[in-house]
Amino acid sequence: MNVSDSEIVASVLQSSGFGLTHDPLTADVVLLNTCAIRENAEQRVRRRLEFFRSRKRKHNPNLRIGVLGCMAERLRHKLLEQERLVDIVVGPDAYRDLPNLLHQVERSGQSAVNVELSREETYADIAPVRYNSNGISAFVSIMRGCDNMCAFCVVPFTRGRERSRNAGTIVRECQELFDVGYREVTLLGQNVNSYRDGPVDFATLVYRVSLLSPDLRIRYSTSHPKDCSQELLEVHQERSNVCNFIHLPVQHGNSEVLRRMRRGYSSQEYRTLIERARKVCPSVSLSTDIIAGFCGETEEEHQDTLTLLTDIEYDHAFMFIYSERPDTYAARKYNDDVPEDVKKRRLSEIITLQNSISRKKNQQEIGQVHTVLVEGPSKRSDTKFCGRTDTNKMVIFDRGTLKAGDYAQVEIKDCTSATLFGNVLID
Repeated sequence: MNVSDSEIVASVLQSSGFGLTHDPLTADVVLLNTCAIRENAEQRVRRRLEFFRSRKRKHNPNLRIGVLGCMAERLRHKLLEQERLVDIVVGPDAYRDLPNLLHQVERSGQSAVNVELSREETYADIAPVRYNSNGISAFVSIMRGCDNMCAFCVVPFTRGRERSRNAGTIVRECQELFDVGYREVTLLGQNVNSYRDGPVDFATLVYRVSLLSPDLRIRYSTSHPKDCSQELLEVHQERSNVCNFIHLPVQHGNSEVLRRMRRGYSSQEYRTLIERARKVCPSVSLSTDIIAGFCGETEEEHQDTLTLLTDIEYDHAFMFIYSERPDTYAARKYNDDVPEDVKKRRLSEIITLQNSISRKKNQQEIGQVHTVLVEGPSKRSDTKFCGRTDTNKMVIFDRGTLKAGDYAQVEIKDCTSATLFGNVLID
């Protein structure tokens, strides 16, 4: 989401005469687009801000430093008034105001801020500047905000209420991306499953995008399990270019913890959804999010998470220690009472188990042939290319005569828990 937002910011600034540099040390303006969902992310941003503040003090007094996005909304007073780390603070719904705010700072020498949230802003009319793209895969934002109010999540407070972008503009953007060479789009939102533009729900939107070309792959993120519809699963089954991969964040394996988290489903209801998904799409690849050490979590509740991981066997998982976020329901109603060392131990057990499951799932791929979309050179070797299967698994293979954007048939020969290795089959 922040990559997509940064592309919108680049477009807004470019249209107002600003140029773009990939070297922050040569920039006149440095903007950090931030996330506030976990404390660790905020600490990394603070260290980066201190680096640029030091550089401004020692080398470039005219440097303008800004914070964008969720952290800007949440910590504007600290960043501007108490710590004086930045010159400008802009929330996720105020990017159109950036040029004006930058000129205001230049004229007055005073800091500037706009963190007003909107019930309408979707940036639907702004063509993103995809300055950090590989030219093959692109993010397309379809909605903003979230109405779910999960107990642990600060997003509804930093990004506001849900609002969906006009379906026609989404389909048009995807068509334009395909026309200039992109071969994969990821439809983005805090909860894409609740997208709605009049009669167009998310399943209908995905179906419409899939009709643009059989050579355009469609992915999406992030989805909430309680809103995953039968119709969406059937689109996966019917349309071969809708990737055979679904990210369904469960967060925990125990129903009582899920109730405290305000997730809207029980462990059994989630398991039933997984069974339904695998019945409709037998070869679907699944990933999830897991939080260790949520408020009041007992050892038995933690064991339920390990059991769920063992039973479902996700291909991949994003795993985190619970981090209390100010203003959330959990911060107001519960005590963050699981000791830090216990949180870390439980997370370590989750990671160890999931890594073994991921390795096992990848080992089952050996000997299988996948259609892989070539993304570009491997990070570790110029003689190798990398790309992903439609089940969202990264594959490394010999470069040969392939080029980015090609589809290749690759036979899997080896793996780690995170990566597949294969040979390209020549027709």
